[in-house]
Amino acid sequence: MKRIFFYFSMLMIVSCNSTKNLSQNEWIQLFNGKDLSDWTVKIRNFPAGENFGNTFRVEDNLLKVRYDRYENFNEQYGHLFYKNTFSHYLLVVEYRFTGEQVKGGAGWALRNSGAMLHGQTPESMAVEQDFPVSLEAQFLGGDGQEDRPTNNLCTPGTNVLMNDTLFTPHCINSTSATFHGDQWVRAEILVLGDAIIKHIVNGDTVMQYTKPQYDGKDQWTQRLNMKDGVTIGEGTISVQSESHSIGFRKVELYNLEKYAGNPIELQKKINELQKRLR
Repeated sequence: MKRIFFYFSMLMIVSCNSTKNLSQNEWIQLFNGKDLSDWTVKIRNFPAGENFGNTFRVEDNLLKVRYDRYENFNEQYGHLFYKNTFSHYLLVVEYRFTGEQVKGGAGWALRNSGAMLHGQTPESMAVEQDFPVSLEAQFLGGDGQEDRPTNNLCTPGTNVLMNDTLFTPHCINSTSATFHGDQWVRAEILVLGDAIIKHIVNGDTVMQYTKPQYDGKDQWTQRLNMKDGVTIGEGTISVQSESHSIGFRKVELYNLEKYAGNPIELQKKINELQKRLR
C-alpha cells in the first residue's frame, strides 16, 4: 500500500502508519446490511420519503439501486440520505456497478454514482430539484475502453479551493486508476469540517481540496439563502441513483468530531485510522 500523508498545519495533517488496532464498535455502520430504517429517499419530482419504483432497496445484504420498475429514467435523479449530519469523519464505501443503464439515462451517467457530502437535508430539497447542494465524491465505473478515474469531485451548488485557488468548474477527475467490469471498489473520504477533504482509493490519496463553500450563483443556493463564499463545515451524507444499477456492500463512518477541537488528538486518531486503509 502506498503510504498516505496527511499534512497538518492549520488543520492539515501529516500522518504515518500506526500499529494500534481500532475497536470495531468505534465505527458507525450507516448501512446495517438489513434495511433502510436509518435513511430517507429523495427522488426528483417526488417528495422526500417516497421511494419511487423501489429504486433503493436491500437484497442479499446489499444496498442496491435498481430501475426494473422504470419505463424511462426521465431525469429522475435520486438520493438516499442518512438520518444524521456529520462534520469530521472518515467515510468508507465499497461499491460495484452491474448490468445495463436504464433507458433514458444520460450518456455521462453510464456507470456513474457517488456519495454526497456536507449536503442539505432531503426535506429542504425542492420537489423538482435534481441534486442536493453538496460535494459529490463521484464514483465512476470503466466502460471497457476509456480511462474513467473514480472518487472524483463534482460540486452541485458549491465550490472549493484547490492549491489555494477557487475552483468553480462542476467536476474534476481524480488521479485514480480505472476499474472496468463489475468489480468491487473501495473508496474512502476523509472530511475535516470546512478545512480539508481527501479522496482515497485502495489506500492511495487521489484528490484533495480545502474550504468547501456555497456557490451563491446556483439556483438552489439562492432559493435556500445560502450566501456565496460561506464555508460548509457539516451536512448530510447520501448515495445516488443516476440511471445505472449499483450495489453497496459497505457504507461505514468513523466520527472524528470529538477530536475536532484538539489538533494533537485528531492527528493521533487519523494515524490510527490509516491502518484501516488498504
